[in-house]
Amino acid sequence: MAEEGAPLAVLVMAYGGPDTIDDVEPYLQDIRGGRPTKPQLVEEIRARYARIGGRSPILEHTRAQAAAIGRTLGSRYRVHVGMRHWHPYIRDGVADIKRAGHRRLIGVVMAPHDSSMSIGAYEKKLLEAAGPDLETTLVRSWWANPHFLGAVAARITRALQRFPRPQDVQVVFTAHSLPERIRESGDPYPEELSASATAVAQRLGLDGWRFAYQSAGATPEPWLGPDVRDLMRDVATHGKNALLVVPIGFVCDHVEILYDIDVECQALAQRLGMRLERTDSLNDDPGLVTAVAEVIREAAAARGWI
Repeated sequence: MAEEGAPLAVLVMAYGGPDTIDDVEPYLQDIRGGRPTKPQLVEEIRARYARIGGRSPILEHTRAQAAAIGRTLGSRYRVHVGMRHWHPYIRDGVADIKRAGHRRLIGVVMAPHDSSMSIGAYEKKLLEAAGPDLETTLVRSWWANPHFLGAVAARITRALQRFPRPQDVQVVFTAHSLPERIRESGDPYPEELSASATAVAQRLGLDGWRFAYQSAGATPEPWLGPDVRDLMRDVATHGKNALLVVPIGFVCDHVEILYDIDVECQALAQRLGMRLERTDSLNDDPGLVTAVAEVIREAAAARGWI
């Protein structure tokens, strides 16, 4: 058993992304569990990354978030980083933690909403890497932390000021789509997303806001909807020509933000004669950092570690 007062290890986890265009194919292969990806899809994804600078910025943002979380937590905690689908992998972060001699580990994913397909996949990799050597606990959901909700609300307030008539703007919250089959098992993801969007809207007194999913996978099975592009078309048919996208399911800039919204949705908005803006990503916003630090402390307290 770890000594009382010994530093606690924290692993901040995120999805990961390719460091170069050449990394795209092996990155996709990792996502697909080793199965090859059709060449046409590989080229399509390479083109997306080429449009946003030839690489994913997710690792640098996650490292900045982790560093800020570590400063907020203080000397009792040692914060490490691990990616689900690229370097440094979750197993690499856990190996560093073991080498440092830690015996207790708190994992947190930089995704506020719980889902068996998302957070559950991180949990599986985390527990496999930790093995019997580490007492491990995972923060599964942290969207309800008031500092997170406040940070999102502040971003909306700021973004609405870009429009000449903020009261006429259609606000649309978005999150990454998942296969519809998650509903069959009572997965909490859709309900948590709805609850977080509702909580932010209530803080701001927003009326008429809407919710959509984005970035669905290239598989034949149905995915959660409505898709944000379909919602944009619907908004346009009802005479609205100003739209603010609030990607509440994402906490930093990466391809789903920088390409799917800033390139793909922006191009559609132009075709529809619509002005589209999005809220700035939280990245290492102090509100986000405080929220994650708080839920880490709560997880440690729940296990009796502090």
